[in-house]
Amino acid sequence: MLKSEWKSIFTNRKLLVSIVAILFIPIMYGGMLLWAFWDPYEQLDDLPVAIVNNDQGAVLDGKTYEIGEEFVKNLKESKDFNFKFVDHETGYKNLKDQKYYLLVEIPENFSKNATTLLDDTPKKLELKYVPNESFNFLSAQIGETAIQKIQMNLQEKVTETYAKTMFDSLTKMADGYQTADEAAGKLLTGVADLNSGAKTLEEKLALLAEKQVEFTGGANKLESGTKELQAGVETLTNGLGQLSKAQTQLVDGAKKAEDGTRSLQVGIQQTHQGMSTIVQKMDEAISGTSKLNEGSNQVTDGLKQLQDGANSAYMGATDVKNGVAVLQNQLAPVLASLPEENQVALKQALEQLSQGTAALEAGNANIAASAGKLAAGSATVSSNLAGLTEGQKALQNGLQELNNGGAKLETGANQLLSGQRQLSSGLTTFSSKLNEAKAGGDKLVAGASSLTSGVRQLEEGSKALADGSTKLVDGSKQLANGTTDLKEGSQTFKDELNNAANESEGLQPTEETYNMVAKPITVDREGINKVPNYGTGIAPYFLSLGLFVGALMLSIVFPLREPIGIPKNGFTWFFSKFGVIAAVGITQAILVSGLLIILLGLDVQSIPLFILFSIITSLTFMALIQLLVTTMDNPGRFLAVIILILQLTTSAGTFPVELIPSQLQWLNHVLPMAYSVRGFKEVISSGNFSLMWTDSLVLLAFMVSFLVLTILYFVVKYKKSYSEMNDVVQE
Repeated sequence: MLKSEWKSIFTNRKLLVSIVAILFIPIMYGGMLLWAFWDPYEQLDDLPVAIVNNDQGAVLDGKTYEIGEEFVKNLKESKDFNFKFVDHETGYKNLKDQKYYLLVEIPENFSKNATTLLDDTPKKLELKYVPNESFNFLSAQIGETAIQKIQMNLQEKVTETYAKTMFDSLTKMADGYQTADEAAGKLLTGVADLNSGAKTLEEKLALLAEKQVEFTGGANKLESGTKELQAGVETLTNGLGQLSKAQTQLVDGAKKAEDGTRSLQVGIQQTHQGMSTIVQKMDEAISGTSKLNEGSNQVTDGLKQLQDGANSAYMGATDVKNGVAVLQNQLAPVLASLPEENQVALKQALEQLSQGTAALEAGNANIAASAGKLAAGSATVSSNLAGLTEGQKALQNGLQELNNGGAKLETGANQLLSGQRQLSSGLTTFSSKLNEAKAGGDKLVAGASSLTSGVRQLEEGSKALADGSTKLVDGSKQLANGTTDLKEGSQTFKDELNNAANESEGLQPTEETYNMVAKPITVDREGINKVPNYGTGIAPYFLSLGLFVGALMLSIVFPLREPIGIPKNGFTWFFSKFGVIAAVGITQAILVSGLLIILLGLDVQSIPLFILFSIITSLTFMALIQLLVTTMDNPGRFLAVIILILQLTTSAGTFPVELIPSQLQWLNHVLPMAYSVRGFKEVISSGNFSLMWTDSLVLLAFMVSFLVLTILYFVVKYKKSYSEMNDVVQE
């Protein structure tokens, strides 16, 4: 039956042409796709991309930056795309008209944003990427990858510019470190002085707090003393008022005493004149006894008057003296509280008054004594006129003494009048000073009241000051501790600045330094199982797809169910069909494998194993299609298409299986294309042949399973359709 199948094929040109054409289906399907997408990135320079530069440039530190223009210049030298440098309007119009696949716009503030690095809110440089995704989605994806590469290159250039600026600043900063190091030395000295001063301040404030406590106690005593002073001043003022009233009476008495003394002086002068006359007329008196008797009586009467006046004057002088003594005693406490100049003036007035009253008292005493004697003698004369002659000489002597005493009496009277005048003047001055003292006492009372109030405030302030000084002492201790820490920190600061200054001296940036900052990390790509191009990467996927489609197409032109004649049994029926499709499958695998290696230059790890794995894959797919079409005919083909779709989705030929929906991932383990794709990867790229053989065994297991099921179908089908017919033929 197998020979009959081949004979039928070769005798039927349409069938033969169809089968021959089907042999190239994997090449046309897989090979053409691989050829078309073998290395699309090599053709990127033909992909039109619009560049719109709106950058206005910027100025920083007197230097002009036109990063957008530099970017355009670099793109003109680049071969990444077919760049079209156009204006804004043209670019967007042609993008909508599908003349460009994508557009890159450089905004107006592109360079300006680059100068905001040191601003409080620096702004990033933004490129506007506008793909026309409806024109071609993959071009947008490819363009996005390319834009990322361009972005990295641009970032490198901008960062290099930033690095230059930064190192210029670091160079200036190095000079600043030197200056700062010197200033830190001065700061350390100043902090040391501050620390010393803080400790001294702490000691002095402690002493101040101690003395403030003493001052507060003194303020309390002062308040008590000012209260007593205020009370004493009030008493003094009251006493001065009473003294002022008594002083008025004393002045009046002194004036009266002065008038009496003046009268006494006149009488004494008259008496002295009379005595002088008597002395001069003594001789005539002796002869004129009668006249003498009469004159003696007159003298007796005058002497009595003189004695009475002298006694009155003596008593007045004694009263004045006692009054002055009382006045001195009363004024003693007052004098102590008066200003020094008032004390001196008042003391002088009192001394003058005291001296005058003493002289007045002494003079009146002499006058009284002399007048008494004269009166006694005159009485004797009057009573003893009979013995006048005998006592003439004694009388003359007595008169002479009396005349001498009269002279003394006149002198004493003059002194008394002078003293009395001094007393009146002193009392007048004393009265004036006393009034001033009273006025001062009134002011002193007011001042004492103010002083008491002020001292009270002083006491309250001293208490507050004591509390504040205590807090100040605590603060000074903290200050001292802080300045100690500050001193240590300043020393550390100076040392670190000195180290920074020494290290910064060796800062000599070069272009390599700028490049290092701009691109500090380079990626050394050392991949394993290198895949040279896109076609090689997707070859396992397209090969599997081409072989599966080739098997499916064969089922359309070659009858997989109808036998060429009457089969002897189910096995011969199966092998007549499988022998043809196996030969076609093997031929497809060899053709597609050889042409990919020869025409596209597909580099594989082992050509024999690559061809062998292609044959295994092709036969597995042939066995699957045979099972489906043989058992179900056209519904089987439809089911084969469904399986193809599921395999394309879950075989991990393009995206990793982990990236597809989890609901589909389990299909990767139960459909044969997942193993064919993985096996092709191992034999083409990785060279891990142990995994390839594992995948081959899985495919062989699938194939054997499919073949067994197909054989069972033919056996069952044969029994139902041809067993009785064969018996008749044999008979």
